[in-house]
Amino acid sequence: MDQIHLMNVYVAVGEEESFAAAARRLDLSPAAVTRAVSALEERLGVKLLVRTTRYVRMTEAGRRYLDDTRNILASIEEANEAAAGINAAPRGNLTVTAPVLFGKLFVTPSIVQFLKQYPEVEVSALFLDRLVNMMDEGVDVAVRIGHLPDSSLKALRVGQVRRILCASPEYLAQHGTPQHPADLLRHTVIAASGVSPRVEWKFGAVDDPTMVRMKPRLTVTSNDAAIEAATAGLGICRLLSYQIPRELDSGQLQAILSDYEESPWPVHVLHRESKYGSSKVRMFIDLLVQQLRSHPHLN
Repeated sequence: MDQIHLMNVYVAVGEEESFAAAARRLDLSPAAVTRAVSALEERLGVKLLVRTTRYVRMTEAGRRYLDDTRNILASIEEANEAAAGINAAPRGNLTVTAPVLFGKLFVTPSIVQFLKQYPEVEVSALFLDRLVNMMDEGVDVAVRIGHLPDSSLKALRVGQVRRILCASPEYLAQHGTPQHPADLLRHTVIAASGVSPRVEWKFGAVDDPTMVRMKPRLTVTSNDAAIEAATAGLGICRLLSYQIPRELDSGQLQAILSDYEESPWPVHVLHRESKYGSSKVRMFIDLLVQQLRSHPHLN
């Protein structure tokens, strides 16, 4: 059988963890999928899958082969796109990920513009407040906030954001404005777990931080809910600068303890490294980077 066909079948079985589901995905019979995987294992001389009547699981060799095969198939697709011509219009599916509120405010406008400009492109946007594994979840482009670990991904810095402590003017008029992080112990604190999963906040320089262990009166899993509670005058909240520009500009929220802020956090656009550049990925990155770098709330 054709090697590329066998690899495509194996990727489907590995990702679905089911021969039947892979058959439906590929529009093949279950018997054809079973034959393809068996032929691939025989060709490689190694067992890739453990199969029982209840489940399908990859062996250690199978997991490594799945990752390598994904890379190979992606490179083939990108090489085909490159051979079709650098000026060819983008087409196909593009998967993008970003934090929830950042995706809504900053990435969605670029996606909408891109889709209007290129009608043969489809976009899957994963806006999640968790770290998405780009390889495992098939993501083409990611926006990450914070310092990056070493990796094989290509990163383009597009701006920076700050952690801001804020409260409504009404709350500060009633309870006073903290002058030092230790003063927070005498105030009502709102903790947004999307930004601060712990109740210990760090202030100041990295080499000489001030740590304050907080006991929030309200802990929420949504940054939107934390913003709502803070603007309603409940207490003091810590958020990222891009999340509250309208509230700060309108005076609904007021920044406090600015002298004790941490260093800004960088914002990067990431994409997977490859020999060939997919036109749709390349052109979307160009648009997204240009728009983010020119945004006043990120620079």
